[in-house]
Amino acid sequence: MAHAAALKSLPDALPNPLTRPLAHVRARFQRWWQARLPLSDTAVLTQRNVYILPTKPGLMLAFTLLLLLIASINYQLNLGYLLTFLLAGSAAVGMHLCHGTLRGLTLTLRPPDPCFAGGNAPLQIKLDSTRRQTRYGIGLAVLDSGHWAWADVPPEGSSSVQIAFRPTRRGLHAVPVLTAETRFPLGTFRVWTIWRPAAQVLVYPAAEATPPPLPPGEPRAGGATASSVTATTGEFDGVRSYRRGDPMKLVVWKKAANAFATGSGELVSRDAQQAQRHELWLDYAQAGLADPEARLSRLCAWVMMADRLGVDYGLRVPGLQIKPASGEAHRRRCLEALALC
Repeated sequence: MAHAAALKSLPDALPNPLTRPLAHVRARFQRWWQARLPLSDTAVLTQRNVYILPTKPGLMLAFTLLLLLIASINYQLNLGYLLTFLLAGSAAVGMHLCHGTLRGLTLTLRPPDPCFAGGNAPLQIKLDSTRRQTRYGIGLAVLDSGHWAWADVPPEGSSSVQIAFRPTRRGLHAVPVLTAETRFPLGTFRVWTIWRPAAQVLVYPAAEATPPPLPPGEPRAGGATASSVTATTGEFDGVRSYRRGDPMKLVVWKKAANAFATGSGELVSRDAQQAQRHELWLDYAQAGLADPEARLSRLCAWVMMADRLGVDYGLRVPGLQIKPASGEAHRRRCLEALALC
């Protein structure tokens, strides 16, 4: 009995032999079709790139109209004819309005900002309309993602929509294929378009969740041998009392917070003279991990940590060395080097 039950359930557990070939053919057709689409960060929707098909409610409406027409012919119902053609005319007007909602619309992708691997990469899209009527219920999404963002475009105006995708690997990635659709006003027809932007998004390595402290500073030529960065806290050893006129970036805020917590309220600043004798280098070879991607993640976390502390830091990766500096531009340059390493 047990063997019979197992044999009976075996066909249900096995995959359909036709499913895999059909999925393979469908994937190949999609790649072929998408490759024929032009690459552009601006898409003007016309009759050549806007498609329309009935939805499931639309097919049900067509079936209902067919039944009403057959019944009206069979029983010679004048009111049945009136209802049938009235509904058919409404469906035809709805199809025209639905297609016109997308036709003539201009989609523009703004240059995407860099992001970190594993996080969301936001895409800002601007919708421009020159028509004197409002365009309702326009949705945009990454193709086959299922996550839609909806907007209405005012008459002779514009609207912005933000969608996102999640890159899993660092590097320079092409923006995925996008789609826009509408089912306004009746939901009986689906009008859509496929859009291939030409833009690329830079993806930084994912920062290590719990990185170790910053490495000790390396003495400059002719400098002292004492470390300017503490291996336990990642802060400068050399600090002094705050002096009037000290830049705010030299204030050690962690020590200031501790001072305020104890009630002393004393501020301390970094000793710039001691800091000038040392350089903080974030070295790929000294990251202390075997996996190359893990090393880059640790360097990414160190770059963010050093930037928060406001210290000058340099970066060494295979084939590239960035001199110590600080600031937003330097941070972006280091993260870009890690992304493209």
